Amino acid sequence: MHVPRLDQCTVLIAGGTAGVGLATALCFAAAGTRRIALMGRSVERGEAARRQVLAACPDAHVVFIAADANKADQALRAVAEATAALGAVDVLVNTTVGPFVPRLFHEIPIEDIEPMLVQQALAPLLMCRAVMPGMRERRGGAIINIASDAGKVATPGESVIGGAMAGIIMFSRGLAIEAKRNGIRVNTLTPSLIEGTLTYDRVLADPFSAKLFGSAIKLAHLGVAQPDDLAGLIVFLASPQGARITGQAISVNGGISAA
Repeated sequence: MHVPRLDQCTVLIAGGTAGVGLATALCFAAAGTRRIALMGRSVERGEAARRQVLAACPDAHVVFIAADANKADQALRAVAEATAALGAVDVLVNTTVGPFVPRLFHEIPIEDIEPMLVQQALAPLLMCRAVMPGMRERRGGAIINIASDAGKVATPGESVIGGAMAGIIMFSRGLAIEAKRNGIRVNTLTPSLIEGTLTYDRVLADPFSAKLFGSAIKLAHLGVAQPDDLAGLIVFLASPQGARITGQAISVNGGISAA
């Protein structure tokens, strides 16, 4: 199995305009990758992210693709646009997250359950399906999905979110077993809180989730995770050094749990 060097890769990052996604783009650029596609829904934030990556690495070819990864047609279009602009996608990173905060299950309006599941879990499945034909044809590729420790550790208020995250984890493991014969590696990162992200701000602004995660933060004796912590691990998993790693769900949580 041949795993290309990072300077030979085309990388597509869904949710690449802020937080972990943007940090990952910058980390790939620093590691030598010169073909990077950032995917997100906000054109304003996407163009700002593109300029930031180019400022850090002026010789990179960076494109922004406005698309919603939760929509099948837009996921397919994003992969097609990235391929047309930069070449076949070698690395897919899915960092998209839903806008929901923890709630006790009996307090969640029943009509919110479907969008909670869909907006948390669907995008990685659609994006993986969109890149899979090309990766299979070339017999190689790396996919890194972001889920959460909520999919490993039962936590009050995260029954639905945890169910969605567990779905991403098990999907990624199953896909890893299916895709390994084609040289495709699939791994998942499962952080808890990540400072410096929109999700972090949203969680701590809500009284219930702030209390819940305030207790968790006290357990992070190694420090609460930062976007760069995940970005560095993502780049490693995509690189030749990660060539034998697949089907894993790796916690990055500063010691909050040993999930």
